Amino acid sequence: MAEGQTELEERIIIKDLHTKEIDLVNRDPKHINEDVVKVDFEDVIAEPVGTYSFDGVWKTSYTTFTVSKYWCYRLLSAVLGIPLAVVWGFLFALISFCHIWAVVPCIKSYLIEIQCVSRIYSLCIHTFCDPFFEALSKICSNIRVALRKEI
Repeated sequence: MAEGQTELEERIIIKDLHTKEIDLVNRDPKHINEDVVKVDFEDVIAEPVGTYSFDGVWKTSYTTFTVSKYWCYRLLSAVLGIPLAVVWGFLFALISFCHIWAVVPCIKSYLIEIQCVSRIYSLCIHTFCDPFFEALSKICSNIRVALRKEI
């Protein structure tokens, strides 16, 4: 009974990974487009003091800009959103595949191989360089420097 219960829970967890509920109100929860896409009428069109158009023109321009931006975005996302989602899904799947099956194994292989080279290099350094520098340090240890200030 307990095995059946845990198997059912595992199936539910696996299903939830692919059928995750999405938030239809907050569609940018990580704020990745916060500073990029916030373009309002006032950010694009502005009339300085003393150079005003008619109030009706200004209001109509505002409404036209806002509504056309809204509906053009909706139409473009309706026509191109799903094909681009397929393209981006494929691209990120390809990147993930290359990273998992090529990049990480190459790096791990390199680290294993370089560890062997590192041990050989370390052995050579300790064998040949350590005695040389110890002898050099004993030679230089008797050098005395005296500083005098002559007037």
